Amino acid sequence: MDLSGRRRSTNVEDRRGKSAGKIAGVGIGGAIIAGLIALLLGGNPSEVMQQISSQQQTQQTEYTPTEQEEQLREFAEKILASTEDVWNDQFKRMGKTYTPPKLVLFHGSVQSGCGNASSAMGPFYCSADQCVYLDLDFFNEMPKSLGAGGDFAYAYVIAHEVGHHVEHLLGVLGDAHAKMARVSEEEKNRISVRIELLADFYAGVWGYHENKMFGSLEDGDLEEAINAAQKIGDDYLQKNARGYATPESFTHGTSAQRMRWLKKGLSTGDMSKGDTFTPAYNTL
Repeated sequence: MDLSGRRRSTNVEDRRGKSAGKIAGVGIGGAIIAGLIALLLGGNPSEVMQQISSQQQTQQTEYTPTEQEEQLREFAEKILASTEDVWNDQFKRMGKTYTPPKLVLFHGSVQSGCGNASSAMGPFYCSADQCVYLDLDFFNEMPKSLGAGGDFAYAYVIAHEVGHHVEHLLGVLGDAHAKMARVSEEEKNRISVRIELLADFYAGVWGYHENKMFGSLEDGDLEEAINAAQKIGDDYLQKNARGYATPESFTHGTSAQRMRWLKKGLSTGDMSKGDTFTPAYNTL
């Protein structure tokens, strides 16, 4: 992905020198499978947070980023700037105003508007404070733990979380969460899948217009993102973690679903093609 000469978003808050305290019983090594299943959560991160007990206060810690982390920060800021450009334009076309999310960089753990979070959860979006939270170490874990590396795969991660912000601004996220509070656990999970697939679609829409605006995509970029979508399907993660999958517990969608909706966004760039809530669940 060619980002040379591109602007960097200033809508970034660096909290890598702060910590919300060690999350009890959870580490990036010991909980990597749980964290990867929670990857790209965005829709309702508080549910995972409630399973991770921590009441510790935010504290200042000594932290010096590496050269690689600073390169990843520059990359993330450029991708965030791109999402700002694309979604500003798309919202104008809808007669709406786009208010971008803030990107919060953290290391280890963080206090968000949705509660305390650990790096093991992966990146997430919190609608309560309209922030995307990202530990840059996660990009190092993607190729090692998932076999899903590459700059456009990393861009897809950020674009997916921004996609949840788009859902929030359009009222989709709030409506979905309100409905989730009134239904059974299995139906709640199905609504979560619809939320996540829509964010995948929006990530694809971003990729389509990013390339149209800047011609940034290079050979292999699309394959990197699609491979990442395949590797974070609920069925793929569950089978790798325990040898079998339980579809009623899926909250993000199967590999096939995630790839399909990402590809749809990438190929059309058309917001009107992204209805994941009307179709029957088994046809998504």
